Amino acid sequence: MASKKKTRTVTKTRPSPERKQRGRVDRSVMFPVAPGAGETPAGYAALLQELKTRIRNERLRVVLVSNSAMILLYWDIGQRILAKQADQGWGARVIDRLAADLREAFPDMKGFSPRNLKYMRAFAAAWPDQPIVQRTVAQLTWGQNLALLEKLSTPEERLWYAARTLEHGWSRNILAIQIEAQAHHRYGKAQNNFPATLPPPDSDMAAQVFKDPYLFDFLGTDRPRREADLERGLIEHIQKFLLELGQGFAFVGRQVHLEIGDDDFYLDLLFYHLRLRRYVVIELKARKFEPGDGTQLGMYMTAVDRLLAHADDKPTLGLLLVREKNRVLVEYVLGGSTKPISVAEWETQLTRALPNELQGSLPTIEEIEAELSGDLGSDDV
Repeated sequence: MASKKKTRTVTKTRPSPERKQRGRVDRSVMFPVAPGAGETPAGYAALLQELKTRIRNERLRVVLVSNSAMILLYWDIGQRILAKQADQGWGARVIDRLAADLREAFPDMKGFSPRNLKYMRAFAAAWPDQPIVQRTVAQLTWGQNLALLEKLSTPEERLWYAARTLEHGWSRNILAIQIEAQAHHRYGKAQNNFPATLPPPDSDMAAQVFKDPYLFDFLGTDRPRREADLERGLIEHIQKFLLELGQGFAFVGRQVHLEIGDDDFYLDLLFYHLRLRRYVVIELKARKFEPGDGTQLGMYMTAVDRLLAHADDKPTLGLLLVREKNRVLVEYVLGGSTKPISVAEWETQLTRALPNELQGSLPTIEEIEAELSGDLGSDDV
């Protein structure tokens, strides 16, 4: 007798759309999509046509004149976007649509991404005065202008760094370093007696060459305790030291021998400033300023003028770099000198990281040696 086969009824369930998809689905993620043609705000088509005409007219100039024409074009685009947003209240999504349309119209031109259009808008807002843009800012690269926008907040600071960048030929990276080092607070701040020892044009130029303080972060966290250690560290990082000194300084030598009468003297560092056409003697002190420092430096400057300088060279300048100084004492010492001398402090990462009340409390090398010698002499064996 044949047995009956039991049949199983299998119910097929249709997989949900979510199970068909591989991987996780995050429905909270939204990708911006440029608004469709039907969603364009009033006046958009006219602006787009204006920009296309402006870009077509400037394409040849951008190729021929390159950087300055491109910067002025970016400024003009930013101004037009600002005007439309102010007059008609356009939102940020219009910039996405505008970027898509401009890239479609000019596929061979770069720089029309939504992010860059927003930079153009910020650039135009930061520089509302077109003559300043033409005279100064348009001479910088777009990358340098972005550094000014992102790292600085006031027009005065941006203009100061823009002018310095043109004067010294700073790259974008060097410009960023100078901004982080607060160069605008340090340039031209060193104490000096230049107005009394140099004619007016020369005194103004010389004053702008020196700064206060000088930052020697490239020496690391160590604080040099002796002048020889400080000098060695600066020479080992001569390229970074020259960058901190500023444009125009050419290194001549270290421990330069000067024979005065029957005595031998060695000045710490000797430079020549190409723009000022002068030697610059730099004396290093790993301690607080003392009145005799100015006298010693003045003697070295006289020796350089008489023994090394050419007849066409202008009188030597002196820069005294000290660990700390009393401004009133420096003023008195410089007031009694006939030599053009500047006095500035130097700092490292370690000392800047310390609270102000502790920076002057670190012992000197002489104090450490005296303490050690006292401890050794008092031991009872």
